Parts: sequence; structure tokens; C-alpha cells
Amino acid sequence: MSFHLKSSYHPKGDQPKAIASLVANVQESQKAQTLLGVTGSGKTFTMANVIAQLNRPTLVISHNKTLAAQLYAEFKEFFPDNAVEYFVSYYDYYQPEAYIPSRNVYIEKELSINEEIERLRLRTSSSLLSGRRDVIVVASVSCIYGMGSPVNLKKQILSYRIGDIISRHAFLLQLVSLLYNRNDNHLKRGTFRVRGDMVDLYLASEDYAYRFLFFGDELEAIHKINPITGTKLNDETAVNIFPANLFATGQEVLERSIGSIEQELNKQIRFFLRQGYKEEAERLEARTRLDIGMMREVGYCHGIENYSRFFDGRVQGERPFCLIDYFPKDFLTFIDESHVSIPQIKGMWGGDHARKKNLVNYGFRIPSAMDNRPLNLKEFEGLLGQVVYVSATPSEYELIDSEGVIVEQLIRPTGLLDPKIEVHRTQGQIDHLIGEINRCVQRQERVLVTTLTKKMAEKLTEYMGKLSIKCRYIHSEVKTLDRVVILEDLRSGVFDVLIGVNLLREGLDLPEVALVAILDADKEGFLRNARSLIQTIGRAARHVNGKVIMYADQRTPSMKQAIQETERRRKMQEAHNKKHRITPHAVQKAKSSLVKKKESKPYVVDEALLDEVAESTAVYMSLPALKKAIKQLEKKVDKASQAMDYIRAGTLQRELQVLKAKLAEKLALSP
Repeated sequence: MSFHLKSSYHPKGDQPKAIASLVANVQESQKAQTLLGVTGSGKTFTMANVIAQLNRPTLVISHNKTLAAQLYAEFKEFFPDNAVEYFVSYYDYYQPEAYIPSRNVYIEKELSINEEIERLRLRTSSSLLSGRRDVIVVASVSCIYGMGSPVNLKKQILSYRIGDIISRHAFLLQLVSLLYNRNDNHLKRGTFRVRGDMVDLYLASEDYAYRFLFFGDELEAIHKINPITGTKLNDETAVNIFPANLFATGQEVLERSIGSIEQELNKQIRFFLRQGYKEEAERLEARTRLDIGMMREVGYCHGIENYSRFFDGRVQGERPFCLIDYFPKDFLTFIDESHVSIPQIKGMWGGDHARKKNLVNYGFRIPSAMDNRPLNLKEFEGLLGQVVYVSATPSEYELIDSEGVIVEQLIRPTGLLDPKIEVHRTQGQIDHLIGEINRCVQRQERVLVTTLTKKMAEKLTEYMGKLSIKCRYIHSEVKTLDRVVILEDLRSGVFDVLIGVNLLREGLDLPEVALVAILDADKEGFLRNARSLIQTIGRAARHVNGKVIMYADQRTPSMKQAIQETERRRKMQEAHNKKHRITPHAVQKAKSSLVKKKESKPYVVDEALLDEVAESTAVYMSLPALKKAIKQLEKKVDKASQAMDYIRAGTLQRELQVLKAKLAEKLALSP
């Protein structure tokens, strides 16, 4: 249960002083402090040393999923023997439920859940509920969103030992109560299968399964197995089974909650009818009754989180439980890139409140749905214990909350200097940039290019691709784990140039990047203010030949401030290097991976089969559904063509032709 830091590095530069100060401040019960560390000074390594010395469960909050994934990989490397967990939003795509009164448009919730991230989230809750002290959770701001009650969830944990007296039937019912599904044909995560007196359970939070062997009503043996091959990995004497869903609840709590839901439903219906809102009353009753029926039938329903107040036993207006509630009282929090993370946390509540208010007022949800929400800033602050803000450019909020306790880490152990900065006019900027990129590619160096819009990033990627420059783009619409793979491919040399918007700023650790190009550097605003420019410049501070080119027609106040601060830090590092006779050298950083990459296989299209599938689907479509499917398919064809994925575009085009032919046929037959 103790943290064991494993690294070939030793604290150098400002790190020893920073580590000692941070540890001492925590031990002296300092509520908040700020680690002001420049890019490339090893802030993550400093955090790891502080965690190891204090030996407390730790929450590390990051402002975006990409940086969180990077931090997760680094902490996993530093603490291979401890529980390092990853907790971010598990949606690859998420369209929240909403109603727009001005247009009378209801938008149904649409989402695509990433199963791997869902597994990691479940494993996070399992590690925290298991009572382990050696837990580090790297989380995005999704950690302030509502979750099931840790007390209720802990009650759902089932423990089994060899020799337990339990019938197989009762055992299966217990698994179902934890929201595991039976699937005798295909064992996949979150399911179990039954073969005689043998039950295989594929845990929702792990990569392995358990095999339970019964002899009559006695649990005779428990094996840990490979869920794919069924091969035994280990013999177990006792195991704990955690729920397959964070909103799992017992039958007693479920029935009590349904009773409360019905009471609130009836109250709200009476309110609508008194006001003369018959349509809203009917809509609310139909939708809520359907949810209640699903809960009674399977113990769960889509959107069950909207009823979480009743399951948790909270009163109206009381904040929801969240990930932070799963930590013990003495946990430590690091808020990385706090100048971005805190404003994100601050802004979450308002947007959610406005959306839910419309849903309740127009009869799409009962009023208790308002209590399924993210925390507001005051509630978040109240949950934190001792906190360390981490940033190269802390904002006023952190400085005030830290009460002047600022720990500086300005000297890099590697001796690397802040990059040189050039300002180049915008006329002919792309041609100039391509020349600079070609020189970097010849030296096997990587390049980051920051744009102001997603569309510009995509168009520039397409243009450079035509010039045989290996490049990719990255922005908020790229899936979470795809972003991780893109960054790993950049480091590995699969491509040379990464183009993006603000995802290329805070915290990304890419030692192979020698050149950062900032397009439209003189366009004052959020992405081009002094703090953002300093952060962007920092992406080139991990390379010996680090260089930044700002493309601008004038030097704005933000540009001047960023250039002056970079030059100040550069001179400090030069003086330190000279005094200690340090020769700058690049960091040799391991290329660890968060995701398992699959081998790419040639894409082969069975055209006859494709035609058959498309035609058989179209036969059962109504005319409106067929027209809608054609429009959606046309958009997909255009999108695939713009992405130069011509194989997929051709496949979709062929399917589109089949659907259009079927539409013409149906129109000809219609009266």
C-alpha cells in the first residue's frame, strides 16, 4: 500500500528544492500552493516524487483528455507496482438531451461509448472502493460530474470464497443484480456464461475473467482465466466482484426510489394540468412511466442518471456524488495546467443548468433531473483537501488561493534553453513554412503547426499531403484514444508534422518537436493572448534545436510579453548552465502507449455481398426513412472524400446507388 517510485532519473536543477518545499508545505497543513514550473522542467517528475514522499492517495486533474492520457502513461511508468488509474469522459461522441423552445425542437441524447475508457473508469472506482492507499487517479474535469453514491456502490460489492454455500441459481441472480448480462454464446466484458456447473464471468473493469465451479450448492473452485482462450491463469481462494455499472443499486433501494419518482411525477403532472399544460403533462407521464417500467424489469434504464437523487437519498438541490467522494479524507490533489482547468470547472454548471431547465419546464424530465449535474466551483472547492496548482502561467485565482505560497521550478535539469523566436510576415507564410518543415524533416525532427480554426487545420493538412509532406491534424472532434495514437505516431516518426488548434498548447510532452509554427500570431484573442503564446512556445522547449516562428504583420502586446518572458527564462537557464558547466541535452523519453494498437489489414470489399446487404435493408424501410438514410449517406460520402479516404467513399457510394435505386422503385409503385 506504499508508493514505490521507479525511475532512472534523479531530481536535478530546481527539482530538489521544489520537491522539498511542496512536501514541507503539505506537512505543515498548507491548504493550497502553486508549483510555477516552466515547460520542460520536469513538473510531472516533481509531482511523482511528492506523491512518493507523502504516500497519500492522489487525484491529478487535467483540462483535456489528451494531456490526461499522457500523464496517465507517465505515472504508470513511474509507479508500475501501484494502482494508477485513468478517469475521463467515456464518450467518443456525445450529443446531450435538449429542447429548444424557440424552434420547438427536441434533441434526443445520442452517444457513442468507448468501451476501453468505460473499463478504465470502472477500474478506478474499484481501486478506490477496495480500500487501497496506493492509488493515483489521473482525471479530466469529468470528475466533477455526477456518479452513483460510493456508499451504495460499496454495498453492492459481492465477495466469494471457496467453500461458500450458495446455489448456482442464487449466484446468477446476484450477478444480474450487479448489471452483468448472461451471454452463453459470446463472453465479452460485463457478461457471464453458464455451462453446467461452471460459470464464467468477464469482469467489467478488467482484462481477465473468473471461472466459478460448483459442486451442488457449494462453490468448489475459483480460477482466473483468459476470457478469449479460457486458459487458466491462476487459482483464487477468494474474489470481490464489483458492479458492471456505476449506477447499480440493490432491489430495496430501487423499489424505494421508484416510489419517490412516481410521487414527484404525479406532483408535476398536477402542476402542469393546473397551468393548462396538457401536452406537457401527457409527454412527461409517457416518458417517465416508460423509464419506470424498464427499471422494474431490468433494474436500469437509459438516462437513469436523471433519477440519481432518489437512488442516492439526496434532498432537492443537494449536490450529486462524484469521483472525489470516492477518495479517503486525506487525499492530495494536483490540478495540472490550472490556469485552464479551473475556468473549465467553473463553467460546467451554467450550461448544464440552462439545458436541464428547458427539459423540465416543457415536460421532458421530472424536476429532480436538475440535481443530476456537475458541481459548481464552490462545491468543488469544498470537496478538495490539500491542493497543488501546477502551471507555467498561473492565473490570479491560483495565486490568491495559494496565499502567496509559490514554489518556482524555472531551471531545467537537461540544461535546455527556451526556444529562439522568429517573427515572419504573413505574406507567403505557407511557402516559408513548407521550407522550414522540409529542413526539419531532413534532420528527422518533428513539427507542430497551430492554427486558429479546425477547418484551417484540416485544409492545411490536405494541402501539405499533396506536397508529399507526412502530416496529420488533431482537434476536439478527433476521438479520445485516436488523439493518443496520433501523438504516439508523431513521436515514432510515422508522420512528421502535426497541425491543430488549442490541443497543441498546455502540457503536451513531445521531445522530438524542434519547430513550432504559430499562424496568425497577431490575432489577439483567447488562442493568441500572452498566456496561450507562452504555452505554445513551450512545446519547442524540449529539443536542443528548439525554434518558434510567429507569422504576423505586427507585434501585438501579447506577442511582446511572450517574447520578453521567453527571453528572460532563456537567460536564466544560460546563466545556470554556465555556472554548473552544463551542456544542454534532450530528454530520452520512453514511447509508452496507453492503447493497444491493432495491425492494419488491407481493406477488401465484397461488392456482391455489399449490394445484397444494402438492398435487403432498404426493402424494409418506409419512404421517409429511406430518404433520410440517403441524405445521411450522401454526407458520409462527402466527408470520406474530403478526408481522402477514397476506399470508404467508393464503398459508401455503391451503397448509396443501391438505396437510390430502391427509392425510385418504391416511388414508382406508390399511388
